[in-house]
Amino acid sequence: MPNRTRIDLLPIQEAVAAASPRAWRDGIVTASEPGSTTVALLDGGATVLTTRATPAIGEPVAVHLVAEVVALGGAWYAARPVVA
Repeated sequence: MPNRTRIDLLPIQEAVAAASPRAWRDGIVTASEPGSTTVALLDGGATVLTTRATPAIGEPVAVHLVAEVVALGGAWYAARPVVA
């Protein structure tokens, strides 16, 4: 596997994300505050994630909703979708 920084990521999350590359979805950060990030997905819709990632508004990210991972630059963070 490529060398990347992992923050709060379990080995199973990394394995699932690597094993299912088609589940990654690209998006743009529309809101970011400590512990929470909102991402507008490029294929439609939006998702709110609980994560330690601190992206800037407008920054591109990739989200793997099955593995609960958000990729920001060269780092992967655990990211749980917020269920309303």
